[in-house]
Amino acid sequence: MEATTEVVTAAPAPVLAAFIDRYVGYRMTGFEPGLHRGLPSRHMTFIVAVGPTIDVVEQTDPRQAPGSYRCVLSGLQAAPAMIAHTGFQEGVAIELTPLGSRVLFGMPASEMWDVTIECSQAQRNLGDQLADAVHAQPDWPNRFAACDRALTAAARTESVLGPELTWAWRTLVHTGGTAPISPLAARIGWSRQHLTRKFTAEFGASPKLAARIIRFERARRMLTSTPSYVSIAQIAATCGYYDQAHLNRDFAELAGVAPTAWLAEEIPSVQDPEAAEARG
Repeated sequence: MEATTEVVTAAPAPVLAAFIDRYVGYRMTGFEPGLHRGLPSRHMTFIVAVGPTIDVVEQTDPRQAPGSYRCVLSGLQAAPAMIAHTGFQEGVAIELTPLGSRVLFGMPASEMWDVTIECSQAQRNLGDQLADAVHAQPDWPNRFAACDRALTAAARTESVLGPELTWAWRTLVHTGGTAPISPLAARIGWSRQHLTRKFTAEFGASPKLAARIIRFERARRMLTSTPSYVSIAQIAATCGYYDQAHLNRDFAELAGVAPTAWLAEEIPSVQDPEAAEARG
């Protein structure tokens, strides 16, 4: 069977847009069974499996046992998870920023840092209803609409995060992780130490580590979508690394492999929907 990839994206309902960037529907068939890496990202992991369960055989925290998930949820992370697949994968990924953790789950994203759970463990009604609703729909538009309904019903807008940390997070994302931390704190009117304490307590990562994850994610996306004549050194410079060796070190720590090795081993990924669509 020929390997094929179908990827469809959609914007969430306006009431959800402040903390969900988009929905990504994916269907991948005909690949050889194997493993792929769930990599650190500026989004929390929030995926509804439509086909087989999401089977995490190596968690980001090695102390956590492997698990299979119908609707998987985890916080930010600074290490890869290893996910087994049979060659077929289908589901809807919800690009949830950590700004939405309190709104949907009533807790800061830090409580799910480096932890993977079934969504129903965090919010039983949402986890069960979302999975059931998505499974019941025959196509992507109706699946996305089901996500809108379930997530809108679960959202508690009175739990929106305060303006200081919201602005700090969005500034790091907007600058691709290159915003210096001390000026960021000064703009808010906080000391660097105070920003670091508040930011880490909310998101699980310090501003410096969050910036590093965001910068890494940008580089990873560029690696999969940039023409081959653009060198890794050029990508490193564009993303704010000192040099290619700096990028290679971050990849080794955050992805577990060098950039060239990751590109060689990785199947099209829901984390890179544009690249997956192009390769399909």
